[in-house]
Amino acid sequence: MATGLTEFLDNFVKSHDNRQLLAFPLAVLALSLVVLLVSFVNSGSPLVLGMEFQGGTQISLETTESPAVLEEMYSSYPITDVRQTGSRVIMQFGIMDNEQQLQLEHEVMSRYSNVQIQQVGPVYGQALQIQALQALIISFIGMAIVVFLIFRTFIPSAAVIFAAFSDIVIAAAFMRVAGIELSLGTLAALLMLIGYSVDSDILLTNRVIKRRGSVEEKISRAMHTGITMTTTTLAALAVMFLVSTFAYLIIPSFTQITLLSQISIVLIAGLFADMMNTWLLNTGILRWYAMKPEFRGRYNR
Repeated sequence: MATGLTEFLDNFVKSHDNRQLLAFPLAVLALSLVVLLVSFVNSGSPLVLGMEFQGGTQISLETTESPAVLEEMYSSYPITDVRQTGSRVIMQFGIMDNEQQLQLEHEVMSRYSNVQIQQVGPVYGQALQIQALQALIISFIGMAIVVFLIFRTFIPSAAVIFAAFSDIVIAAAFMRVAGIELSLGTLAALLMLIGYSVDSDILLTNRVIKRRGSVEEKISRAMHTGITMTTTTLAALAVMFLVSTFAYLIIPSFTQITLLSQISIVLIAGLFADMMNTWLLNTGILRWYAMKPEFRGRYNR
């Protein structure tokens, strides 16, 4: 699979000029920004916030009743989600006053056994939103500093950072369209994506800037290594997603591991975006830069 994909991308890159390579990734980035902007205007947040970031109550219980029955049963409360995870059902509720909260807990505890209740206050959720944004910004700035220290050249370094930014934006837009909540798990996936995305970009840039040979040859060699790395990671993430999401359908004693399921699907979407941004967007910028008349002797040798 990796070899076939590499040959296809290699032929595609060689048969298209730099503007054509840039067109599709930039169009996808623009569409993703529009999706996030529309979401922000409509809801006040570019992403669907999970319970950790907006507050609420999560109740996990063992029952043979279906999620649809439970949703109807507790429809008088601000219920936002009901899902089956193996032999358990998880219900999520929005923010309630103390009286309604206590009434819900009493009703559930008196009806079911083995109940687990988790509550997050709205003030704590807002504080966590700020901390999550700070973590994302600090991680991105740290990555940018390291990239500039490695290459010490503005355009190649900026191309790596821009490609990583595009990966994050596209992954976030995918989350919004797919209805995946921003939770601590998906935030971790976005932070991991920063490292995954710059990995292949640094590989490509290092080959083009610091290795000998023609630009086209160096891009082809970097592509072979980079695609192999990415497809290997994608295969591992696909297995993790399938096991964490659907294993309980085969073995009823297993439970759906929502955290791993969300992390894996966000990373899969981000890595597909990374392949596009590395081998089309970044390659187009680097090839244009390295083929400029003043640099041809330096990078084609």
